[in-house]
Amino acid sequence: MTLAPYASDPARSRGREFPLENALARGPRSAYQRDRDRIIHSIAFRRLRYKTQVFIAPDGDHYRVRLTHSLEVAQIARVIARILGLDEDLTEALALAHDIGHPPFGHAGEDALDAALHKAGGFDHNAHCLRTLMRLDSPYCEHDGLNLTWETLEGLAKHNGPVAEPNWALAELDAAYGLDLDTYPSLEAQVAALSDDIAYDNHDIDDGLRAGFLDPDELLAHPFVAERWAEVERRYPGVPHDRQLAELIRSQIGVMVNDLVARTRENLAGVGSIEEVRAAGRPLVAFSPDMAEAERGFKRFMYEKLYYHPEQMDTARRARAVLAELYSAYSQEPVLMDEAWIDTLPRFEPGRSRHIADYIAGMTDRFATTCHAQIYGRTPEGLSNV
Repeated sequence: MTLAPYASDPARSRGREFPLENALARGPRSAYQRDRDRIIHSIAFRRLRYKTQVFIAPDGDHYRVRLTHSLEVAQIARVIARILGLDEDLTEALALAHDIGHPPFGHAGEDALDAALHKAGGFDHNAHCLRTLMRLDSPYCEHDGLNLTWETLEGLAKHNGPVAEPNWALAELDAAYGLDLDTYPSLEAQVAALSDDIAYDNHDIDDGLRAGFLDPDELLAHPFVAERWAEVERRYPGVPHDRQLAELIRSQIGVMVNDLVARTRENLAGVGSIEEVRAAGRPLVAFSPDMAEAERGFKRFMYEKLYYHPEQMDTARRARAVLAELYSAYSQEPVLMDEAWIDTLPRFEPGRSRHIADYIAGMTDRFATTCHAQIYGRTPEGLSNV
């Protein structure tokens, strides 16, 4: 496939933090294909299987977790990249890795670690994604981290746009290997970011209905979905309701993708290089104004009805308590951590506290629950509401 002139060309990559020898020794892959493969084979990626997406520690097998969500984002992002002539492998790598920095219990866990590290710089899941990939997950003999390309790291650092005030973790990494935090990232990173929105806007409908947290009548009357729902009912009268809902979600994704592609093509008119993309001063991958406004309105609805549902908030409170108690236990008795983490524990602050937070952030929901039970002699109750 021929890349568009504004795409990220692996042949023109800025390289890696640690230079590689015999770069083709393991097969004729491009630099971005190697990044994608390193991410997929990483321990951090495998742990996403047991990390919260919407529901904490769900008992049902059909609910999404960080791993399945990341795969769904990658599928949507790769389609968009192909249509726009972008590098599909870089786009896929960014989509697969974008949630690797999340601690157990999702945003509730992030809040707990941020509070625990309030004297040591706080905790941010996006910065921790870079920290994990560049320093913590280290399967290679020659260097720390996965040694991904500059373009992959840059895209993960600022897929939501320039970073004016990086926290300590991102600032340290940027100082070691400058990521140009003051500019917009590649189109591939911008596609991955909006593909994330498309995926969870629609797939969370499925999970919310399955859990009984979303009222079907309220949902299907919402302006963001009402038109598509009417079309589904017209085309498939008498079809079981669950199949109609699946068709609705597919239709919603298609409408959002088509809108994004059309608007982005308009924005790219006259853009002839990736340098122009970074210097544009605004994101070029975008929804139309009407779709953007409708999508924001639907997000508000989902926050009110699903993400901030009273049962969700109560479960999140319990999850924050579990991580706070784990942090307290490890701070007072570091010998409770795994041996490898004890051996590398810094003697002084803030490194000591950050090291403990790194250990907790890498846990899955179920491992955090198990560790808490081993330390406190009880299994935390109420950590799953579905």
